[in-house]
Amino acid sequence: ATYKVEICGVTTSKLPILKEEEKNILFEKIKKGDNTAREKYIKGNLRLVLSVIRRFSNHNENLDDLFQIGCIGLMKSVDNFDPTIGVKFSTYAVPMIIGEIRRYLRDNSAYRIPRSLRDTAYQAIKSKEALSRKLMHDPTLEEISKDCNIPAADILYALDAIQTPLSLFDPVYTDGGDTLYVMDQISDKKNKEESWVKNLVLDDALNLLDERARKIIRLRFYEGKTQIEVAEEINISQAQVSRLEKNALKNMQHYLNS
Repeated sequence: ATYKVEICGVTTSKLPILKEEEKNILFEKIKKGDNTAREKYIKGNLRLVLSVIRRFSNHNENLDDLFQIGCIGLMKSVDNFDPTIGVKFSTYAVPMIIGEIRRYLRDNSAYRIPRSLRDTAYQAIKSKEALSRKLMHDPTLEEISKDCNIPAADILYALDAIQTPLSLFDPVYTDGGDTLYVMDQISDKKNKEESWVKNLVLDDALNLLDERARKIIRLRFYEGKTQIEVAEEINISQAQVSRLEKNALKNMQHYLNS
């Protein structure tokens, strides 16, 4: 249901597919101020916007809103693209569309970011985009710093401040129906004390598990290891670790609640 064919009243299955020769002809007309050609060129590239917004499906944002913001990025790409640089339009447009959506997400974040930090970050991003077109490669932090006349440390701090927060429950990937989340990749090196275990009679619950499941629980929650580390130690896949861990916790919870 997330990836509907109809978005913002646009039926994507009926969008025109432009051939390379047709694109070149349309772009020549666009440069001469032909708005009809511009509109046709934009419609012929709306699939780029659709492909980009799928990357942001975990942000709980309205898909139609992201589509409209992506279209703004597409229009900016059409207006600023230079076909003489020898780069395909899609190669140029996709980063522009992504950038537009990321700016929208940052500006609508629930976290209050000081305006000075936003200005520094946006100036650095704008500089990076301009240098990328000029240098034909991703500029280094030092090059961006020199172009903006802003210390590199300030740029890093500002860019870090405007990043969209990552939820511990964001999925990393799904393998065989078992979704692995960000929290599954994080180890806990501090909370290794076992006093809380005794209070919950977890020792008895652990003894009900088979040897492998018991070892997984001890490695994960007593020694604070990640699922990747556990998988390497007992020589099975991370997906298997996740599945066994969930089953073991379910059995332990059933015992504790009985």
